[in-house]
Amino acid sequence: MIIQVVANLNLPSLTSDIVNNGVAKGDISYIWKIGFEMIGFSLLSVAAAIANVLLAARSSQKLGQNLRSDIYRKVMNFSNDEFNQVETSSLITRTTNDVVQIQNVAMMALRMMIMAPIMLIGASFLAYNKSHQLSWIFVISIPVLLICIGLIMGFAIPLFRAMQTKTDRLNLVFREGLTGVRVIRAFRQDKFEQDRFEDANQDYTKNSIKVNTIVAFAFPVMTLVMSGTNVAIVWFGAQLISSQTMQVGNMIAFMTYAMQVLMSFMMLAMVMSFLPRASASAARIQEVLALKSSINSPAQPENVKADTKSLVFDHVDFRYQQAEQTALTDIDFAATAGQTVAIIGGTGSGKTTLINLIPRFFDVENGAVKINGSDVRQQDVQALHEEVALVPQKATLFTGTIRDNLKFGKEDATDDEIWQALDIAQSTDFVKEEGGLDAHVEQGGGNFSGGQRQRLAIARALVKHASVYVFDDSFSALDFKTDALLRSQLRADKRIQQSVVVIVAQRIATVADADLILVLDNGKLVGKGTHAELKATNKVYQEIMRSQLREGEAEL
Repeated sequence: MIIQVVANLNLPSLTSDIVNNGVAKGDISYIWKIGFEMIGFSLLSVAAAIANVLLAARSSQKLGQNLRSDIYRKVMNFSNDEFNQVETSSLITRTTNDVVQIQNVAMMALRMMIMAPIMLIGASFLAYNKSHQLSWIFVISIPVLLICIGLIMGFAIPLFRAMQTKTDRLNLVFREGLTGVRVIRAFRQDKFEQDRFEDANQDYTKNSIKVNTIVAFAFPVMTLVMSGTNVAIVWFGAQLISSQTMQVGNMIAFMTYAMQVLMSFMMLAMVMSFLPRASASAARIQEVLALKSSINSPAQPENVKADTKSLVFDHVDFRYQQAEQTALTDIDFAATAGQTVAIIGGTGSGKTTLINLIPRFFDVENGAVKINGSDVRQQDVQALHEEVALVPQKATLFTGTIRDNLKFGKEDATDDEIWQALDIAQSTDFVKEEGGLDAHVEQGGGNFSGGQRQRLAIARALVKHASVYVFDDSFSALDFKTDALLRSQLRADKRIQQSVVVIVAQRIATVADADLILVLDNGKLVGKGTHAELKATNKVYQEIMRSQLREGEAEL
């Protein structure tokens, strides 16, 4: 950049020499000589500018790449509490739009913010050398330019800051409309959602028009100041030339240097106009990067692996952040390898909350959750997750192939292991119909039915060799026959028999053959035992049974 600026600053002086010593004296050879020097400096400036642009572009793009990677890695390490603090739509905006704002400013800073001060100082010094009598013009033009830029930026900065918040809002409404399109159509809320999006869109558009209109004033104002400066230089320079105290070439050089001085201020103003928005973006990104995960591995973790697999809830209490009441109270049970624990209860009774404590998505308030005899809080988080295979309520599949999705839990899984898991999950037939393990999976598994997605999610968990297998209401989309076959295969599999199986379900038929059934009601354990025991003694369990049996139907 220094080479580029020095080359550019030499050109007005060479022009001055051509006019004063070549044109005025009619020395053609001198004109050619200086002309070739100007061509050399011009080529040097072009070469330096190209290198400068390439380096600046590479640096700014690498900055964006690193920021996106840092944000993604940070988000992947968030616990559920941190996810609840920052909305998904906002995280997407911060990873894309906010990073782009910083990239743009980094590019401009490397090109203009560094160049402008160097050119400003160099051009001012050379302009003074050419004619100190005209330098007073800068005393007027520069303050006028700074005042105009200051006023424009004063109005624009708050609007730039508001742009990012309005972008968040626009993304949120758009994302909700896309993900909930079926619900919107089913309830005939198309017009309401369109109006909602239109309001967010118009709000963003009005703000953008306003801020861009204000910033657009900067260029005509700067042009006016520059033109006025040129007029003043020509007016007063002509008087100096007529009094033979200044040469024509010097006035031309001074005029060029004056433009370079003012252009330096313009470049700084352009960068400054983008800084407020980039500053807001940087603050939003820093907010994500500064969030500390509440779930961390201890300095000296205990070994999670053990010969005998077990799962223990030792008088566990749990409360969500800022909640007044506990979501779970005094949950106490134990299970060892080969046992199946079933959890049943009404909606909102705390079933999903309970199983989220097993892989330590949240930390307990009192008591302890132990896997293989060790408190999960004393285990390395990554090692703990390797010992827990979870099938969540919503079956999520990723773009790729069936093989790619089923290797999520075990990267080195063989095709035989995958087919075995598919057999247990009652998925072999439809996978073969789709074309086998290389069959394509669309985003979210959109090319499969709800039951097929659920069975593939179950198979993905079964491929993994884990100490605890957790099924969070993951049989809900299955018919009774498939449900029974799947559970029968689970009980018969020798590898699964060496682990603890936890099943959350709504149907009595799904939990009836479990070794231990936990009955939850409002976060409390109101029943614990086998199906026969609970059927005879537990009122909540009896109510659930009655609600699922038609009149005259035989009880289980």
